[in-house]
Order: sequence, then C-alpha cells, then structure tokens
Amino acid sequence: MNQKKSPSILRKFLLFNLLVFSVLGLFTFFYLKAIQPNLVNIKSTNHLVVIKNTTDHLQRLKIDFNEKGISSFLLSARFLFQSLDRVQFFNLNGNLIGDTDMLDIDQNVFSRSEAIIEQEINNSNIVNKNLKNDKIDDSIDYYKEIKDIILNKLKNNPLVIESKIKNEFFVRTLNKVFIEEKIVGYILVSEQANEIIVAVKERKNFITRTVLAVALVILIFSVFLNKYILKPISFLVRYTDSIKKKSSKPVNIDNFFIRKDEVGTLTQSIHEMTLDLQKRTSRAETFSTDLAHEIRNPLASLKGASELLDKTTEQKDREKLLNIINHDVERIERLITDYSQMLKDEASLSREKMFKIDLDKIIRNVTEDFRQNTISLSKQIEIEVVNKKNDKKTFYILGVESRIEQVIANLLDNAVSFSQNNNKILVEILEIQKEFLITFKDEGPGFKEKNIDNIFKRFYSNRPENFGEHSGLGLNIVKNIIELHQGKIKAMNRIDKKGAQIEVYLPKYS
Repeated sequence: MNQKKSPSILRKFLLFNLLVFSVLGLFTFFYLKAIQPNLVNIKSTNHLVVIKNTTDHLQRLKIDFNEKGISSFLLSARFLFQSLDRVQFFNLNGNLIGDTDMLDIDQNVFSRSEAIIEQEINNSNIVNKNLKNDKIDDSIDYYKEIKDIILNKLKNNPLVIESKIKNEFFVRTLNKVFIEEKIVGYILVSEQANEIIVAVKERKNFITRTVLAVALVILIFSVFLNKYILKPISFLVRYTDSIKKKSSKPVNIDNFFIRKDEVGTLTQSIHEMTLDLQKRTSRAETFSTDLAHEIRNPLASLKGASELLDKTTEQKDREKLLNIINHDVERIERLITDYSQMLKDEASLSREKMFKIDLDKIIRNVTEDFRQNTISLSKQIEIEVVNKKNDKKTFYILGVESRIEQVIANLLDNAVSFSQNNNKILVEILEIQKEFLITFKDEGPGFKEKNIDNIFKRFYSNRPENFGEHSGLGLNIVKNIIELHQGKIKAMNRIDKKGAQIEVYLPKYS
C-alpha cells in the first residue's frame, strides 16, 4: 500500500495563511457592515436628546400640540434646533403640523428624490423605501410614506431613517411625543451626515489597502521561503535520496556551498557526513579485502606445515614444523585482534569528545612507563624526552587523552622493537607557529623503502626480519588517530646517524 504523500511546507504555510486571512476577512466584513449603523446610532442618540429637550419645553410651556401652537413654539424656541438641518412635527394622524424649514425655507424644499431606510432603535428590522422620482407630487408621496410609517410601523421604539437626497446623506430620527404620559404626536429630526459616508469610505479604503499590503507581504515571503529555504531543502532531500539509492548521477548541490547562512552550513554538514560515511564504507571494504589477503598467507603456511607434520618422524623437524604452526597461529590471532581493535577504535573515536590536554605531560607519562618495560630493560634502551624550548612550558592541544597516549605508545613500541641493545631513543617536543612537532628518533636499521610513506599503509608487507611480531596495523592506526586530531605524520631516515625518524604534527589549542 502506497503511503499518502505529505503536503509540502509551502502548501501548509499558504493554507495556514489562507485560513488566517479568511478569518480576518470574515471579521473585517462584519466590522465594515457595523461601521455605518454604529455611526448612525450615535447621530440618532443625539436626536433623541433633542426630542426629549423639545418635549420638556412643550410640557413646561404648556404648548398645544397643534399647527398654531407648534408654529408659535418654533418661532420662540428655534435655538433648540440650530445644530440640526430640520425638525418636523406630526399629529396623531400623521399629518404635518410644524416644520423648522417653514421659518426660512420655501415650501418647495420637499421637491426631491429620496431613498429611505427605516430602522427601530434597539431593533434589527430595517425597511427600504424608494420614492418616485422626477414627478411634481414627490413631496406628497414622501408625506404619505411618513404617515404610513407613523400609523403602521412605529411601535414602542424610535425609528431611525437613513436618506440619500441628491448625493447628500441624511439621518432622521422619528419618535413619539409624550406630554403628561400621553402621546400627543410625533417629532422627526433630520440632520445631514455626509461625514458618516466619508468615514465609512475611508475605513473601507484603509482596510482594503491593509489587506492588499498583507497579501503582498505573504506573497513575497512565500516566494522567499520557497526559493531560499524550501527549494534548497528539497534539493538536499533529493541528494540524500540519490545517495541512499546509489544513483549514478547524484543531485548537484554545489550552488549551496557558497551560502554562509544556516542552509549553507546544513548543506556542508550533510555533504561532509556523506563523504565520511562513504569513506568509512570504502575503508571497511578495503579492510575486509586486506585482512582476507593477509590471513591467506599464514593459513597456507599453516596448512603446509600441518600436512608435513604427519609425514615427519624426526624430532627436530617436528619441532621446527610445530614452531611454524605456532608462529602462524599467533600471527592470525594478532591480525584478527588488531583488526577488530582498530575498527572499534575508529568507531569510538568518532563519538568521543575532545578536551584541552597537556601534550608534554602525556609524552613524559607514557615514556616513563616504557622505561619500566621489560623489553626496554632487557635491551637496556635509554629513552630521553627533550623540550627544546622550555622544560616548564605547557603544550596544550585539543584531543582525546587516551588516543594520544595510544599514538605515543605505538610509536615508542615501534622504535623499541627495532632498536638493538644499548641503543637510545630520543623524543623531542618543539613549538612551530600554530602547531607542535613531536619527533621520535631511534638508532635501528632505518627504513629500506624507496617510498617511506608506504609504512603507514594497512598490512604493509615489506617488513624486516621480525615481521611476525607485528600485524602491520600499528602505524596505520597511528596515522588515522593523528588525522582525526587534524594533524599529520611523516617518516624518514635520520640524517645525523643511522636510524629512523618519525615526525608528528598536532595543532595547538587556541
């Protein structure tokens, strides 16, 4: 069964932003829908204050709520309506009995085209009324509509009427007039409110610009995310997949090496890890091939000696054959032991943490152990350590102490094994700019190889007469450990006298 493909990070990112954008858009929609009603309600609240003040004056002055009384009242109390465009008074039958426009405006003011929206305060019911246009009796229709509203639609709550007259926006509030707790008529307050339309338009424009800006930012960020982050990650995934499948044409990621950011660091790290794994795999294959080849020789010798042993009757010959068999068995055992230990050392060294250690102290401790070694004592070999700059100077490096001890021990063991009785081994420590040089000099036969670097190869076969005492892995292990410490090793014959000289370079701790 094929596993369902997971959506990409970019798709998830875009879907998440779309969801957030949709939620914000929904809230924005409701917000924009509520702007105009809220501003209209503020106007209407002010109108209700005017209606209440007017009612209080009518009751205090005991004005009759009829055409004569209201006309007299309007002439004497016009200051109440200075901030308003128009105030109209209607009787219980819905007929007009007073109008502030009668004071200074001709009656033809009502010849206009209107669109009326009625709304009860604290009530969500809204009614749209479109009046006839371009007719002489439009004002008559207008008053018919007002009368219908008063008689049929005005309940307990005031009504808010939104009107558009020749591109001008008006807010009207219609409410009952109570005098001595008795309904005597109705007051309709009208006020021009173009600022509401302007405010709504400005807010809509602002929100629209904001939405477009946010969308543009998301688009730019998505392009950036895809180009500079997701696409490189996709390339790295394809690269590792091609390595895993051993593709003949792996994905080229060279363009990412020049980047100095996290992606570049990640690319470099993955590439180095891949090369290291490939190197270890190749090394393991080479190890196996070399080991099989090295074991084949003593096995052939062992087989031949064992076959001859059954046919030989003389004691001297049998002892000689037994020694050969014992020697071959020991060699095979040494090869397997050293080979197994070498693989363990390489695996563990890659996991071990390095610390600041004193190289001079380690060399002197290992040297002191070798001075007490039975082989050194039996050969009476002298081992001398020389600090060529200052005996009290500290030589700090970054490394694994046990591995550096292993390097020093292997090199000293190699020097001791090829030294004759009463020979001297000299170990010199020298600081050279950003690294330390440790030189091992012996007085043995030296190297006979034309290419001395061959001695560091695994299972190198051109050995001296005491070849059976070594597995051929010691110097190769030393070389690997030094290289893992970012150092290097060289071998040469001594210039001043007969003998071998091995130089180890290790970087200083900084």
